[in-house]
Amino acid sequence: MRIMWLLARRDLGQAWRSAGLWLPVAFLLLVASLYPFAVGPDAPLLRRTGGGMLWIAALLASLLPVDRLVTPDRDSGVLDQIALRGIGEEMIVLARLIAHWLGFGPPLMIATLPAAALLKLDPETIILLEAGLLIGTPALAALGLLVATLTAGLRSSGALAGLLALPLAVPLLIFGAGTLSDGSGAAFKFLGAASLLLVAVTPFAGGAAIRAGRE
Repeated sequence: MRIMWLLARRDLGQAWRSAGLWLPVAFLLLVASLYPFAVGPDAPLLRRTGGGMLWIAALLASLLPVDRLVTPDRDSGVLDQIALRGIGEEMIVLARLIAHWLGFGPPLMIATLPAAALLKLDPETIILLEAGLLIGTPALAALGLLVATLTAGLRSSGALAGLLALPLAVPLLIFGAGTLSDGSGAAFKFLGAASLLLVAVTPFAGGAAIRAGRE
């Protein structure tokens, strides 16, 4: 656990120094600011569509740091040096997943509050949106990291990762947006199941992808 925390703290510190933590937040706020100009100042329309739009913005924001999650450390030999110290690739990916979510999920949830005010969302919708993001952002982080491990070392890996991640993220988007209008709670359950599955699979699949890329 201590090794995993040290790796996660290193990754989080690198993201902070490179200003990577602020890109998703700035992107979400920018999209929320521009959206009323696109659909007009109709408050009922903004309230009806704003929550789904914020889920789309959160999905796209999660893909912004994908090209910096694995490729730089792979190309510089950092991953090889960590592996030589007896640390498994699964542990590396798990630590990176924790750091990626800490640098992406909570800041995005905080940025959602002023974004929701810009879209004139009511308090009940904001609560449902925040609850859905709390459950869904680990899945978005896991999906981005998994795709980053699969495309590391390939030409135009950032664009390729986005093309791979967007179709795979469609169920998360459907369940996430569904939490805003589904009174039965089924959307929350499906979103939670998908999130648990992605978080559980990513360390093993990502670790195997790193080993395959090394060979």
